[in-house]
Amino acid sequence: MLINAGKQANGADAEEARPSIVATESGTALSYALSGSWTTQTVALVDRQMREIEAQIGAGPIEIDASGITKIDTAGAWLIERLLVAARQRGSEVGLQGQSEAATILLEAIREASRAPEDGSSIRPPAFIIAVLEGIGRNVYAMRDDFLAAMNILGATIRGAQMKLGRGHAVNMAAIFHQIDRMGVGAIPVVVLMSAIVGAIVAQQGAFQLRYFGADIFVVDLVGILVLRELGVLMTAIMVAGRSGSAITAEIGSMKMREEVDALKVIGLNPIGVLVFPRLVALAIALPCLTIAANFAALAGAILVSWFYSDIAPAAFIDRLRVSIDLSTIFAGLIKAPFMAMIIGILASVEGLKVGGSAESLGRHVTASVVKSIFVVVILDGLFAMFFAAIDF
Repeated sequence: MLINAGKQANGADAEEARPSIVATESGTALSYALSGSWTTQTVALVDRQMREIEAQIGAGPIEIDASGITKIDTAGAWLIERLLVAARQRGSEVGLQGQSEAATILLEAIREASRAPEDGSSIRPPAFIIAVLEGIGRNVYAMRDDFLAAMNILGATIRGAQMKLGRGHAVNMAAIFHQIDRMGVGAIPVVVLMSAIVGAIVAQQGAFQLRYFGADIFVVDLVGILVLRELGVLMTAIMVAGRSGSAITAEIGSMKMREEVDALKVIGLNPIGVLVFPRLVALAIALPCLTIAANFAALAGAILVSWFYSDIAPAAFIDRLRVSIDLSTIFAGLIKAPFMAMIIGILASVEGLKVGGSAESLGRHVTASVVKSIFVVVILDGLFAMFFAAIDF
């Protein structure tokens, strides 16, 4: 009996390439001779016949002769292995002979990949400690890749700017001023509002605790030092990371999705110089200016709360503020601003250039940009605090 799959071919090559199954029956034993090409392009021709054979298998012995197979790949080997598994499940004794070395290797690999645990349970996940260590290792490698990409962007930005100036070409000031307007001027309302609220809250909580000791006036020292050294620049950087950092990642990521970044390379432009450099310069200029505005707003909110809550007149507040702070207190906060701006811009650009071709990838990298920027900014603020304490600044 011949079980043949596929349409009739005109040439001998097509006849040889077509897979076929010859079945012979001797008593209760069945023998199947496989021949032809069993590859991804041809196995669909015999899939239905193989399923019919699997459904007709009884408890008798089965012999499969694969000596006639001229070509075989993973798809053909999987089809044969499926027949062997079906026969074993019905209690048949199965024998496979005549297969080539390549077919033996493929069949063993497929059998190993599809083998279930002997107890019938599903594959167990790795132990908790192994999973934790694996996650730590992957994150360390991801941090290394992000660091190298950030240093590449920073170096390319600085080198690109120097090359333009050295060759007599002016930096695109229009793009820089446009980004300053979007990231700096556009962020003034939210930064001023949030800073004023935070300053008012700090003043109210400080006055509430200090009044038990009759030291309400020291709320000025508390607010002045805390806002000017730490909270002003930190809150501003966090808000800029959420507002402008996410926008940078979304803009560059969208251009990466639409292959506009590749188009810039094709026409001979450096994407880092065109897309990243103006944003980094704008952030380095805008963030210190926003920090100054945030400091004034936070002090203004503290003055109002101290006036209405602790009866500290604005003139008394300002006089006490002049005594409690000096220039080092002001500059301790402003020095951090350019560094935080560079971190926000570089991390946002790195995540934007990592965006793939899907909207899901864009959303994932925008989220990662904001989270990483805020995390690194807070870490940097802590490092600056320890450094200033060590040098008594």
